[in-house]
Amino acid sequence: MGMALIDSIIRGFDPEPVSASGYRAKSGSLNVGGEAVNEAVASAKLGHKTGIICALGQDAAGDMVLARLRECGVDTSFVLRSEEHPTPVTTMFVRDDGTRKSITNLSHRYNFHPENYASQFTRARALILGSLFRAPFDEPDGIASVVREASSGGTLIFADTKLPNFAKIKLEDIAEALPYVDYITPNEDEAKFFSGKEEPEEMADVFLSYGAKNVVIKLGAKGCFFKNKETKIVLPAFSIDPVDATGAGDCFVAGLAGEILSGADIKDALIFASGCGAICTTAVGAGTALSSHAQVEEFIRQVS
Repeated sequence: MGMALIDSIIRGFDPEPVSASGYRAKSGSLNVGGEAVNEAVASAKLGHKTGIICALGQDAAGDMVLARLRECGVDTSFVLRSEEHPTPVTTMFVRDDGTRKSITNLSHRYNFHPENYASQFTRARALILGSLFRAPFDEPDGIASVVREASSGGTLIFADTKLPNFAKIKLEDIAEALPYVDYITPNEDEAKFFSGKEEPEEMADVFLSYGAKNVVIKLGAKGCFFKNKETKIVLPAFSIDPVDATGAGDCFVAGLAGEILSGADIKDALIFASGCGAICTTAVGAGTALSSHAQVEEFIRQVS
């Protein structure tokens, strides 16, 4: 549940102009993206029955997103289409090492109020919020309503995070919602921002103090850190040559959720999730390289 958009990905941007208004780059491509879309597509590819609740404009970008979701086997029954709001497009500048910067615009502010569609998600075994602090999860009351409704039906709640862009909400603003969250999965920069701490364990402790049950901090090339009240795990990353990190965190979350639902213990689930994220970075675009559960298992066998 969450944002659906198109990523315009520019790799190898050369800042030296070739004319008064012209620049060059190694490549440019249009890719379906948005945290909810990336997580839904990855979950479906991993073999799970997956649906999505998101909003799209009645435009070519929205058509492109919808076609990709259906191609990957995601149930799109609850996708909302609007004449009023265009499908967001994000411009991504990807460096040669796979890291990236993005440019959003006002269309990313559209909040479709997912709390109004509780009947469509309370039957799910798991709900992934992609992502807290960005629309549609940038209004504290709406966030609290969604997680309360989902939790009341026994749904396991995974909350990915993003740094806020338009609505500047903080961790304390969603304090009411956090005790309903089973797994929260910020990356290192997000965890630093929201916790005010520098070390992964200290960051995790802040999220735990607000009531989140399990904290996974994604550390990129350094791996990941897990902590709950009983356990902490430090897991190194797989050694790979990244091409584009777009969507790697989303694939990680999808892998984590699927393995936990399948009964894996937390360490094995984290290893599998890390494999999903690593595979994602080996091609341009969110989730382009990820294809199946068996692919991830084979990747882990080969690189372990």
